[in-house]
Amino acid sequence: MTAPIAAIILAAGKGTRMKSDLHKVLHPIAGRAMLLHLIDSLDAAGVTERVVVVGSLREQVEAAVTPLGAKIAVQEDQLGTAHATLQAKDALAGFDGVAVVCFGDVPFLTTGTITRLVERLEAEDKPRVAVLGFRPEDAAAYGRIIAEGDGRVLAMVEYKDANERQRAEKLCNSGVLAARAADLWALLERVENNNAAGEYYLPDVVMLAMKDGDRSVVIEASEAEVMGINSRAELAGAELVWQRARRVQAMADGASLIAPETVWFAYDTKIGRDVVIEPNVFFGAGVEVADRVTIHGFCHIEGARILSGAQVGPYARLRPGTVLEQGSKVGNFVETKKAVLGPGAKANHLTYLGDAKVGAGANIGAGTITCNYDGFLKYGTEIGHGAFVGSNSALVAPVKIGDGAIVAAGSVVTRDVEANALGITRAKQEVKPGWARKFREIMQAKKAAK
Repeated sequence: MTAPIAAIILAAGKGTRMKSDLHKVLHPIAGRAMLLHLIDSLDAAGVTERVVVVGSLREQVEAAVTPLGAKIAVQEDQLGTAHATLQAKDALAGFDGVAVVCFGDVPFLTTGTITRLVERLEAEDKPRVAVLGFRPEDAAAYGRIIAEGDGRVLAMVEYKDANERQRAEKLCNSGVLAARAADLWALLERVENNNAAGEYYLPDVVMLAMKDGDRSVVIEASEAEVMGINSRAELAGAELVWQRARRVQAMADGASLIAPETVWFAYDTKIGRDVVIEPNVFFGAGVEVADRVTIHGFCHIEGARILSGAQVGPYARLRPGTVLEQGSKVGNFVETKKAVLGPGAKANHLTYLGDAKVGAGANIGAGTITCNYDGFLKYGTEIGHGAFVGSNSALVAPVKIGDGAIVAAGSVVTRDVEANALGITRAKQEVKPGWARKFREIMQAKKAAK
């Protein structure tokens, strides 16, 4: 039977290089905090207990993770990674399983790697600690892992404390390790701070296990998977890594991206088959796109559901609560919010539809606005099946346009229009022959007199 798994996520540091009032681990990638990306992977690997170790800006981190059921441990003084990990002991009192320790700024750690790390502890040689290593292009100031070919660790050392021979090693420490909880607490309590930084280092548990005659091992992951994010530039780089992978996945799943490098997905974007996405499209959170949808260039879409055969844009903005049903169309410079367009309904250009229900086959003319807000409350507009709203109309909610009704262009509609009726609110037009010529003559004379 597989042992239960707990995760200890270290998120106590200040993250000063980010130069932000927002905690480092809460900066988003694809619209989701990097810490929550990590928690998603841990959950998928079967983690049943999650403890987030907080310190600086703790209230922000707590607010993000407590709704997910994570426990909180506090590191009051920043005394090193071993000290931070040990703060989770009380939160995991009575836990008898495997503890995985990782940093909160490693959003790309995969479920597969977490599983491999835990399973390595259950291998025949029964190592006491399993660590995750990687081989970066530039090893820089990463801690080093000295290991034999079979993965048995001979030494782990922080860069500051490494000699020249150890610094020449290319296998680096990712900061992720796994151990049985009982072993981990016992080892952590023995860690000392007699090193160049005067800190309690987490990797020292490996050396302590070796002193006890126990085996520690390393498995490897790619550099991209364990990349830490400490600055705005690194955050942008991580975003690019995520987006590139998601674009490839979208195309593999049957969508056509005309210029993939210009399309930006959110962490939860769902895209169907035979979808065409033109250049410069941005997806915010909560978007579902069904099969055979076309999204033209320069659209911004968030919180919207787009059903099969619909068309969007170019230059459209779909805000949360928008639903485009089968074969409907939202065209250029149209904005929608909490608007449902029925099958075949069209709003082709220059329109705002907020808090609106548009019936099947209805046509919304250019420049139409649903006036849904009176400065205090929002109100709804209903437009019936097959209705026609003429250009430059204002529908002052709450108001209902019946099935098959026509609203004449330029109307300000404040009362319901019954089915198959004409609604018109124009002032009577006057034409004064010759007035324009006389006006020009008068004004030209005034200008010449100055």
